Amino acid sequence: MQSVWQAMRGLPAHAVIALVRLYQVTLSPFVGFGCRYQPTCSHYMIGAVRKHGFLRGTWRGICRIARCHPFRAGGYDPP
Repeated sequence: MQSVWQAMRGLPAHAVIALVRLYQVTLSPFVGFGCRYQPTCSHYMIGAVRKHGFLRGTWRGICRIARCHPFRAGGYDPP
């Protein structure tokens, strides 16, 4: 019973990672500009969700995407 609960608990995180992977494969090649940060924002989102869990990782990823704009210097920013 414990393993079923753990599997269900991880579903939201796996769903976010799957959506980001779908974005990487379908839309990312057509966006045209590169991310100002290293690792890229999509890789950062995946790493943050894996490291911090669904809620905190998704929030950190959204904040990172909000910081990624032409007026920001960018650079190395690990999850």
